[in-house]
Amino acid sequence: MAAGDATPGRQPGTGWRGADREDEALLMRVVTRDPAAFRLIVDRHMPRLILLARRLLRDEAEAEDVAQEALLRLWRQGQGLDVGPAGVGPWLKRVVSNLAIDKLRVRGRFDVTDEPPEQPQAASQLRGLEQRELADRVEDALRQLPDRQRLALTMFHYEGLSMQEVGGLMGVSAEAVESLLARARRSLKVALAAEWQALRSDANPDE
Repeated sequence: MAAGDATPGRQPGTGWRGADREDEALLMRVVTRDPAAFRLIVDRHMPRLILLARRLLRDEAEAEDVAQEALLRLWRQGQGLDVGPAGVGPWLKRVVSNLAIDKLRVRGRFDVTDEPPEQPQAASQLRGLEQRELADRVEDALRQLPDRQRLALTMFHYEGLSMQEVGGLMGVSAEAVESLLARARRSLKVALAAEWQALRSDANPDE
């Protein structure tokens, strides 16, 4: 999928709800080349885009470059942009993911070879770690993961993409994504062993 592609959805003006109606109005103004509206979209979405890019790339400067490029593409392509009911956020995050993967390929650090699937593991415990306010330690553990595992985990767990969607972005099968997720979660269990054990104890108090 090209970085500028978006998931098919409703055109601007078809009734988005809540805060995303603000995106609707802003995007309609961006289409008319209104710089003030574009600045408002940048203010709304830039912090989350930088956070996503930082997780994927582990490089602050490159993360900012990728986030800025995604927003510039919105400015250039807003006229024909087809987005869903969630507004422009999912489209921007998809562009950031594509750009980050392209950068990793250029670095020569991203191998798209398919690998056999491993035993899948549920993501519920990983969500539990965040609920225990261990975000900083989880982020540090994420940064230590190999690129492909970190990419798969970030897009699947944090961005809510399906295995098929992650595989499409990474150029691998859904089974390979499942394998990457299993290995990433296993690595996080090792890096966060004490916290993971506490979660298991909470879930199974008789153990």
